[in-house]
Amino acid sequence: MRAWLPREFLKYLYAALFLGLFANAYAFSNPKEAPGMGVADARHFLARVGFGATPEEIDAFAKLSHAQAIAQVLKPIGTTVVVPAPPDVAEFVPRSAIREQRAQSEDAKKAVQQEQVRRALLLRAWWVDNLLQTPDPATELRERMVLFWHNHFVSSVSKVKSAAVMQRQNQLFRERGLGSFADLLHAVAKDPAMVVYLDSASNRKGSPNENFAREVMELFTLGEGHYSEQDIKEAARAYTGWSVDPETGLFKWRPMAHDFGEKNVLGQSGNFDGDAVLDILLSQPQCAEFIVEKLWREFISPQPDSREVKRIARAWYNAGRTNGVPSYDLRFVLAELFKSKAFW
Repeated sequence: MRAWLPREFLKYLYAALFLGLFANAYAFSNPKEAPGMGVADARHFLARVGFGATPEEIDAFAKLSHAQAIAQVLKPIGTTVVVPAPPDVAEFVPRSAIREQRAQSEDAKKAVQQEQVRRALLLRAWWVDNLLQTPDPATELRERMVLFWHNHFVSSVSKVKSAAVMQRQNQLFRERGLGSFADLLHAVAKDPAMVVYLDSASNRKGSPNENFAREVMELFTLGEGHYSEQDIKEAARAYTGWSVDPETGLFKWRPMAHDFGEKNVLGQSGNFDGDAVLDILLSQPQCAEFIVEKLWREFISPQPDSREVKRIARAWYNAGRTNGVPSYDLRFVLAELFKSKAFW
């Protein structure tokens, strides 16, 4: 059957097939050079960085290289929500007004509880609406990060008991969720929803509450096994005085409740306040590794590649510093994750 095909033609055919396979392999291993990722990779990429994609979005991203697609979803896009928060969600009800209403009668007390539940359900519906109505992949990634940070810095309206305070935290994740992790940690630590949820408001000199000190080390920055019980006790003293103004729902510093004594946290001693202790935690290389591993589980797989996690974490930790603390640029680390072979 091959007799009618000239030998030279066969040589060219085999060469063309080889070059085609080589080009495909080269484009995958060198995404910056790829002219276009194609439909399959576009669908894969958009499913991983967001919640799925429309056919139009897939076709548009199919024309981009891997590097161009990553840059497209990580570009700054602002923090305005698609669906504005309803007035009953955004309005903060002062504690004095709630107390006054509850004191009127048992029926009034039940009415207060019912109203809190109604506003909480409105809050949830509003957030889901924003997740569903994202207009483009970049906004979708931003909202994906809002969801990720809410799970990482866990809190709940069932304890906070204010839809407005929870909505403000939701917006905080939207504003800082793709910026600096260091800035985000400092902001969340003083966020009223977190202050209430982890009992910082009841943390006072002479009677420290250790809830936030424990969770910020175990769940937010270092992970189990990278601190001692004494570190928790000392750090709790540093966070004393952090509170919430019950009439505005905003963070309030109460210096009379703060312990100004010397503390020793992770081998460092000084008259630390809460922000100084957060900087000590951020300065630990383990912090970068802990966050990279969680992001890996979110965007790549349930079983992180420890070698790759360490490589990316090291690059992130060394990428830049602000006042001696790693900058922790979240767009930088997400780009590193999205460029990895494991992601694709």
